[in-house]
Amino acid sequence: MAAFATAEACDSNAELISNGDLRALQPIFKIYGQRRCFAGPIVTLKVFEDNVLVRNQLETKGEGAVLVIDGGGSMRCALVGGNLGQLAQNNGWAGILVNGCVRDVDEINDCDVGVRALGSNPLKSSKKGHGEKNVPVNIGGTLIRDGEWLYADSDGILISKTELSV
Repeated sequence: MAAFATAEACDSNAELISNGDLRALQPIFKIYGQRRCFAGPIVTLKVFEDNVLVRNQLETKGEGAVLVIDGGGSMRCALVGGNLGQLAQNNGWAGILVNGCVRDVDEINDCDVGVRALGSNPLKSSKKGHGEKNVPVNIGGTLIRDGEWLYADSDGILISKTELSV
């Protein structure tokens, strides 16, 4: 992906911001992975301390999409680790946004994928397979729908109802 600046997108899309079609997420996410700048259509998951659906989704072809995982903001275990980061890279996912934790940070940082998460925790999640796919999620007070677009760089993360022209 060519370099994309979220600050410039905000400056040049004031109308989309005012009508809610372009939203900035709260600056609560840490940056992981080799891709500091990434964008793509959103695929949503809603899980809680269980990453079976995360693995199932990352095993599919990403085709440049961004997996948005609403983990309920839990800091008690990780939903994504090094193996899943590698899986995302191998299957063509542009990035992963985790409203929760990651682990195996050094391994994730070696992957050619963008990852944003609240933090890291060495504990793994449960493996029960509970959760929902392709549902609206609320992360930090921002409603995010499957099929919207996510844009991330070092300045922050934007959610857009439609693809923005870069």
